[in-house]
Amino acid sequence: MTQPIHMALAGNPNAGKTTLFNTLTGARQHVGNYPGITVDYKEGFFTHNNQEINLTDLPGTYSLTAYSVEEVVTRDYLVNEKPQVVINIIDASNLERNLYLTTQFLELGCPLIIALNMIDVAKDRGIAINPEKLAALLGVPVAPIIARNGQGTDLLISQAVHQSSQQWQPRDISYGEDLDAVIMEMITLITEQNFLLSTYPPRFTAIKYLEHDEQMLQKGRQENSLTATSLEEKVTQVSDHLLKTMDAYPEAIIADHRYGFIKSILRQGVQTHSFDTDRLYTSDKIDKILTNRLLGPLFMCLVLFGLYQFTFSWSEIPVSWLESFFGWLGSQAETLLPDGPVKSMLISGVIGGMGGVLGFVPLIMFMFLGIAILEDSGYLARVAFMMDRIFRIFGLHGSSVMPFIISGGIAGGCAVPGVMATRTLRSPKERLATILTVPFMNCGAKVPVIALLIGAFFSENKAMYMFLFTLISWVVALLAAKLLRLTVLKGAATPFVMELPPYRFPTMQGLAIHTWERTWQYIKKAGTVILGISILLWAMMSYPELPAARQADFEQQRRQISDAVTPAILAESTSKSEAVSEEALALRQQITFIDRQESEQALRNSIAGKIGLALEPVSTLAGFEWRTNIALVGGFAAKEVIISTLGTAYSMGDVKAEASDSLGQRLTTDPSWNKVVAVSALIFIMFYAPCFVTVVCIAKEAGHWGWALFSVSFNTIFAFLLATAVYQIGIRIG
Repeated sequence: MTQPIHMALAGNPNAGKTTLFNTLTGARQHVGNYPGITVDYKEGFFTHNNQEINLTDLPGTYSLTAYSVEEVVTRDYLVNEKPQVVINIIDASNLERNLYLTTQFLELGCPLIIALNMIDVAKDRGIAINPEKLAALLGVPVAPIIARNGQGTDLLISQAVHQSSQQWQPRDISYGEDLDAVIMEMITLITEQNFLLSTYPPRFTAIKYLEHDEQMLQKGRQENSLTATSLEEKVTQVSDHLLKTMDAYPEAIIADHRYGFIKSILRQGVQTHSFDTDRLYTSDKIDKILTNRLLGPLFMCLVLFGLYQFTFSWSEIPVSWLESFFGWLGSQAETLLPDGPVKSMLISGVIGGMGGVLGFVPLIMFMFLGIAILEDSGYLARVAFMMDRIFRIFGLHGSSVMPFIISGGIAGGCAVPGVMATRTLRSPKERLATILTVPFMNCGAKVPVIALLIGAFFSENKAMYMFLFTLISWVVALLAAKLLRLTVLKGAATPFVMELPPYRFPTMQGLAIHTWERTWQYIKKAGTVILGISILLWAMMSYPELPAARQADFEQQRRQISDAVTPAILAESTSKSEAVSEEALALRQQITFIDRQESEQALRNSIAGKIGLALEPVSTLAGFEWRTNIALVGGFAAKEVIISTLGTAYSMGDVKAEASDSLGQRLTTDPSWNKVVAVSALIFIMFYAPCFVTVVCIAKEAGHWGWALFSVSFNTIFAFLLATAVYQIGIRIG
């Protein structure tokens, strides 16, 4: 077999790029990140006529000018990796807009083939396209396809393989007399000074300077500051001239001429309309209802409620299976392993830790399946469109809506995919504001804790309080976003201009791939980290052990009680009979009291206990005593462990979420807890630092650990101030 051919797949968002990629590569693909950049890329491979092909799916983009991270990634990949051919996928029903990116591929000079996708949709809209004429005018092959069912893909790949033997050859587009003249001057200077020639064609560099491409300007200054200054001066001169004579900037004139070039091609028999194109298409008719000012939000609430109803109802049985499996595994370890630290670590750390994480996998999988259906059908774009008006008030963007929902805006969810979902935001400050506030949502890990405290202290109105705290999470998140946008992330809001893709029926293959990709990422990123955290927490609550003298003292107290027991009472106290004398019962209670004292002293002596005691002088302002502090410190690692840590800290052993009733009863009878403390704890747990996995994800998505540390400190201080205010006001009003 010959050497693999490296191809890149590029195009506008919603042009069917991912569908084509899945059709060609199937499951033979993997997801990664460009070094130092938060945008994903996919690589896959397949074989065509015994020719192995490596295909890279580039981010969806509208141009090659560095207005967004996606555009920078796409351009850098093309000029640095230089794939042997670029497959430019185009939505045939929006040909004029999609060809704008094509003109820039031509100017860059990469070997190109156009995949004319969704020709069936174009036909339904009365649009007829002559691919042979388009290919002749552009000078590149054009292959009509339908990516959803694979129609035309064999011909596309055959032509792409043939095109891969072509050399990189830039094409020229005229931008008018004024700009063409200055472009020639800039090309001469760039060529003479060998300025960025190893990366970009000279004409491409000149055009990007005229478009005031920030990344190109920065690279130029690093390459040769004198040449860069000369080029910038030429751009300033022509900009001033055009502003005076035409009241326009160079980038606007360049865009106008590109569209003029495209229209001249389309009018030469490439595209014709068989009937009135101003009529409402099916998607437009549906949108008249689904994006209506009154009916749209109502339908949106029903859809989102249905999504989570589907998630929780369908995942209930597999979740219970996994819980039973890990329970059985723990009981087997309890029976087979000898007592000691290894047994304790395996049961409490490994099995308990992994069980807590993997128990969420069915819920996560069904949630992602539902989201994939909404996403692939085109409805999520409508949700963002409708919510933009509200979010804009708080300095956020319409595209911030889905990260909030994914993170648990209704119930359940997870902040990790919520943070990752912010990749759709183009403004860095709006993206950061969203990243820092989506952890305020009630994710699936917080829900059991919230249910525990509401069930224990507000059992008479559980539903009302759950709804109330869900509403509070949204209000506080939006207010926090507004605070960030007015201070550390101050900046102008960006307009929310988005394309509403046509409604489509999702494909089974696409849904399966999207669901598995996201579920597997959750298993890899969350499972391994939380396993380590569980073992660490077990060690912190177990070591150092009580000094031998203190253990001997407690053992001596038990022995003194045992020595005082008469044989008759001893037999009665160990009898299985339900009738036990008051004296025997009192002895049992004395021994149990000593055991609990020893357990409490052991916990106080452990690393976790010392941390809890050290925090108590401050935490009492919010009503938290040292044992609560231990659980809250555990929650820094993962919110799932708060309940089990509370159970251990309050001498109840390893209490799981399903056994929260007994823990709730214990809390209600403990003198350090009451309704005010419960509300204070709820507020703090809802809003304090994200779990460790989310913090890692924030660092990765924000591109700097500083923002992750800011999230931990800002959220914790913010949550503590709120909890303190709730507790202090609540205590004062009784």
